Amino acid sequence: MDDRPTGAAFLLTQLGTHAARRFGERVAAVDLTPPQAGLVRAVAQEPGRSQQALAAQLGTPATRLVALVDALEQRGVLERRRNPDDRRLHAVHLTPDGEALRDELGGLAAEHEAAMLAPLDPEERRTLADLLGRVAAAEGLTPGVHPGYRDLPADDRGPQGAPPCGT
Repeated sequence: MDDRPTGAAFLLTQLGTHAARRFGERVAAVDLTPPQAGLVRAVAQEPGRSQQALAAQLGTPATRLVALVDALEQRGVLERRRNPDDRRLHAVHLTPDGEALRDELGGLAAEHEAAMLAPLDPEERRTLADLLGRVAAAEGLTPGVHPGYRDLPADDRGPQGAPPCGT
């Protein structure tokens, strides 16, 4: 009798954990943690949002987001600008170095996707993405946001010790 878990939920967990680790290895090559890579992506998608708005989208406390922004600002990837409509808020933007990093991350993400889904043909990839999207929506997950942001430590300033948050 074969008692190995082979259910779809187990396979999702197994592959998700593996994919997150592999993505973490890829972004570590550009000296980022997966949460930092996700923040670069979020800022690139909608530049000029406040830290509070970014924290809300990512589902993480603002204090945790500040540590991520601080680390990327010190590295010259992000910059805070005063919001012209409300000077109490800072709008977060990519710097030119941040835009170059965003482009590099896009290439890494495409490589990751291709490697993870290499056994599937293009139609199977579309079907898998559609099915997983339906499951994620039914679970109430925010599209494009890894749920690991909720579990970030208060201080995420570098690749060491970062949680394995994937793409």
